[in-house]
Amino acid sequence: MDTRGYQQYKQQSINSMTSGELLMLLYDELVKRSTLASIALDRQDWPTFEGALDRCTDIVNYLDETLDHQYPISHDLTRLYDYFTYELGRIKIGRNKNALERLRPMLADLRDAFRTAEKSGSQENQA
Repeated sequence: MDTRGYQQYKQQSINSMTSGELLMLLYDELVKRSTLASIALDRQDWPTFEGALDRCTDIVNYLDETLDHQYPISHDLTRLYDYFTYELGRIKIGRNKNALERLRPMLADLRDAFRTAEKSGSQENQA
């Protein structure tokens, strides 16, 4: 099966997104992968568990690297991302379900906060 058309479509879709939409895509993927890690941990599917946590770590690192440090909140977000990275490493090494279940709502809450900010910003731009 030739997937070049699909890959081109996917690339075009990503290229046409706003920065806020891309940010939401990353946070949605972060929450999705943390959920996948939780399911894989329950099933003792270690390759999937570790792969999902590795992807979470990659996303958090990317979010941290792309922060614009001219804004004061960036310092706080860097500290939060450092905490997430540390916890993801602990969860992966210890296969710690309780720690993962404490972290997942934090990731979702941060995603929801950015989603609310994105909606507020787009409504202000329309007014």
